[in-house]
Amino acid sequence: MYDRLTQSDIKKMEEEIENRKVVVRHELLEFVKEARSHGDLSENFEYHAAKKEKNQNEGRIRHLERMIRTAVIIDDQSAKDEVGMNDTITLYFEEDKIVEKYKIVTTIRQNALKGLVSIESPIGKALVKHKVNDRVYVNVNENSGYYVVIQAIAKSEGDAEDKIREY
Repeated sequence: MYDRLTQSDIKKMEEEIENRKVVVRHELLEFVKEARSHGDLSENFEYHAAKKEKNQNEGRIRHLERMIRTAVIIDDQSAKDEVGMNDTITLYFEEDKIVEKYKIVTTIRQNALKGLVSIESPIGKALVKHKVNDRVYVNVNENSGYYVVIQAIAKSEGDAEDKIREY
């Protein structure tokens, strides 16, 4: 996988794993036991639903553990006048003549609908290390791209409001 993650991402993932192993796993095992006690398992919908939910929880635990094992740790610190991880950027899109705000995050927290763009996306790659008033070319592919102007950079004190995306 080799996702680029910050120490904060790793910590959140470890907390989720711990919660799923200690709390969720126990609750789901109890749910399976109760459903099993209702009799004939071949027609017991509750039992099959409980087993499915239990398996999904175990799959999520394995997925998070694999992501942590294969992660490349990146620094979330940047110069105070440069675009970096967890910064909210106000951009002017020259072609469309519009202004939009985006927050630069790691791939596991990206959510374009909420304005969270990955540092590995074309716009994320293009903006990192640039400063206010820089005109930046965002290369989408070998045949196209667009220009943006960085109007403001708001440094973040953390990323507590961003949730680790479930796959």
